[in-house]
Amino acid sequence: MHPSQVLFQDQLSPVFLPVCDHYAGSEKLMHKSMALQNELGAIFDITFDCEDGAAAGNETEHAQLVASLLDSENNRLHRIGVRVHDIHSPFFEQDIAIIVAAAASKLAYMVLPKVENAAQVSVAIAHINGIAKAHGREQLPIHVLIETHSALADVHQIAALPQVECLSFGIMDFVSSHFGAIPANAMRSPGQFSHPLVMRAKLEIAAACHRFGKTPSHNVTTEIKDTAIVASDATRAILECGYTRMWSIHPNQIKPVVKALSPRSAEINEAITILTAAQQEQWGPIQMNGRLHDRASYRHYWMLLKKAQMTQITLPENAQIFL
Repeated sequence: MHPSQVLFQDQLSPVFLPVCDHYAGSEKLMHKSMALQNELGAIFDITFDCEDGAAAGNETEHAQLVASLLDSENNRLHRIGVRVHDIHSPFFEQDIAIIVAAAASKLAYMVLPKVENAAQVSVAIAHINGIAKAHGREQLPIHVLIETHSALADVHQIAALPQVECLSFGIMDFVSSHFGAIPANAMRSPGQFSHPLVMRAKLEIAAACHRFGKTPSHNVTTEIKDTAIVASDATRAILECGYTRMWSIHPNQIKPVVKALSPRSAEINEAITILTAAQQEQWGPIQMNGRLHDRASYRHYWMLLKKAQMTQITLPENAQIFL
């Protein structure tokens, strides 16, 4: 049996997404990010930003621009999503109407910011589904930004919603919502990985995602010139907080994030060796180098190979049977 069949019989099968989510708000940066995605492949997603990307008074024109780019021939990989205005904004419904009408079939996902609870997310999803269905799309994947106290308190209920596939941590809004009780240096490294309230939020979001098979997406790194800081943040995000995806806010951040969140060659080789031996034993327990392995560890190593495949790492031929 294929690993995807045998290893998840009693478990939620996880959502697999590219490890980098690159945000672009201006027309210039949207075009630049699309060109880069077409050059590198679908190793990163792009999120066009209607919430912060639109200048005041230009919201309608910005949504129309986003819609036209999504529907253009340059959207070759269909891995571009959109962050719309929050549900209380007068532009929330307008964003959805304009964008979904033009590009329902090409939209990868829709990001909901400033949510308060799972009930509010459900209302937003119902509205999005109604518009999408009218334009030939049954359901759109939904990503949710966790950046308020109440959303964090309801994070497991939000992650449990079937249509939600990713939760992102909005660190800057979250820190500012504490009205100075958390220092500004907690928005960046090293403070973001040491302040207890910030780390609590990160860990709660990651735990909720993993409980329901969803993807946790780590917050931005505001440093855009020093790529070593970006790489360090991404590495700490996965090793210390369990995040498997991270935002990018500048094209220079994309490759460091992808590299940091991609499996290493030694991990890939170990995974192939263990899965090959497991398959020979019909996925029963095995011993490898004095260590016991069973279906729990097989899931780990199979998911590692899937991540390697998604980041377009060239895998050995004997790995292909597992993918």
